[in-house]
Amino acid sequence: MTMELELDLGQEYSANQTLKVSPRLVAANYILELSSQELQQQIATELNDNPALELVEIPTCRICGTELQGSICPRCIQRQKGSSPSSYGPESRGYGYDDGGEARNRGSDDEDFDPLTRVASEQTLAEKLLMDMGAALPEEDMPIAEYLVGSLDEKGYLAVKIEDVAYEMTVPVDKIRAVLRVLQAQEPVGIGARRLSECLMIQIDHLEERGMSHPHAREIVSQFLTELGEHKFGRIAHELKISQQEVADVWEFVKTKLNPHPAHGFSPTNASDRDTRAMYIIPDVVISSGPDDFEVEVVESRRFVLRVNPMYTRLSADLHRSSAAMNPEERRHVQQYVGRAKLFIANINQRRQTLFNITRCLVDQQREFLEKGVRHLRPLSRAAVAQQLGVHESTVSRATASKYVMLPNGEVIPYAHFFTPSLSVKDIMKEVIEKEGKPLTDSEIVERLKDRGIHIARRTVAKYRMQLAILPSSLR
Repeated sequence: MTMELELDLGQEYSANQTLKVSPRLVAANYILELSSQELQQQIATELNDNPALELVEIPTCRICGTELQGSICPRCIQRQKGSSPSSYGPESRGYGYDDGGEARNRGSDDEDFDPLTRVASEQTLAEKLLMDMGAALPEEDMPIAEYLVGSLDEKGYLAVKIEDVAYEMTVPVDKIRAVLRVLQAQEPVGIGARRLSECLMIQIDHLEERGMSHPHAREIVSQFLTELGEHKFGRIAHELKISQQEVADVWEFVKTKLNPHPAHGFSPTNASDRDTRAMYIIPDVVISSGPDDFEVEVVESRRFVLRVNPMYTRLSADLHRSSAAMNPEERRHVQQYVGRAKLFIANINQRRQTLFNITRCLVDQQREFLEKGVRHLRPLSRAAVAQQLGVHESTVSRATASKYVMLPNGEVIPYAHFFTPSLSVKDIMKEVIEKEGKPLTDSEIVERLKDRGIHIARRTVAKYRMQLAILPSSLR
């Protein structure tokens, strides 16, 4: 009985030991998981709350994060002067930016010249819309315009009901409708539509105003859009008492003249898979081509330096002197805030080192992807990276979540791309569809991919096609 009791107590003690997690580990994991923007907010909060913590800011490039020399970014200048064309092709910028052009030599009198001013000044779709609407609306209606523009989805459709907007803003529905009409009058034509038929009708109105009307297009799009997409030309012709050829002509007009995704392709810095409300993404890590190998740099380490305030450093050193003129409350204050500052700095440094180690491992594993492009992306799991680094898989997941890396060709991608082998399949699919001639069905695409040694199901093709924002064959 005594032995059993001792065993039970031993097991309970062991279980309790296993479940205990140190506050330092919790804090380190929390810092590791934050995105760049969240980390900046956390640092600002800590600086505000902890008088012993001090930040020394370093001027950095808004594009790649490198420390500026005056107002010039040496990394971007070097890329502009001597970079080779992207191995991904001009159509595959993804999250990147176009850094074409040459930097001109300027004298010392023009130190404010920034060769990347053109990149930084490119507008997002949201900024363009608000600027254009500002010229057509009174100042008091601009908050409504901002709400509507902020509610556009990636295709350019309004993702909220106007009644909900009116309720949220305590504004009459008629006022919301009036501002929405102004939004829908902007370019790209069709922006702000609430459904596909409305988007196409806006574009038909726009073309008609410019003398490009088409017989029966308006009534077919407004009444028989589903049947048109399903190629039920006979049924539409019977209902409207017109020939099937006339219906086919409308179909050709819709395919060639109208755009179901008005927000896509707005500008070189607004790829179809990007949030139109974000101009560009600052990478967390930069991978560049060195003289002998790829180089990895954690951008964050160049943006700022955190340190313990020198005054608090001196006060902390004085704590061990008997002559220190501090009462117990002051001693606790110094000990608490200096210790907290050192822990915060240690967690930031650990985050940087973890990001560096993971990226270095990814560079070694995905070397062909970095050199030759997305077609050479290898299947790789976070668990495999964790095993190679000798850390837990959750550490790799936290470190790579909501973070971005700049590739040697200047493209900025999420870390998740390194673990997504389907990207290479999507790239091949995109090429097959671009060269298809006659629109291929999903089953026919499956067969074309089989010829290239890629075996995936038809529904997988459909899923990838939707993710690439490519219409089905009946609508292409």
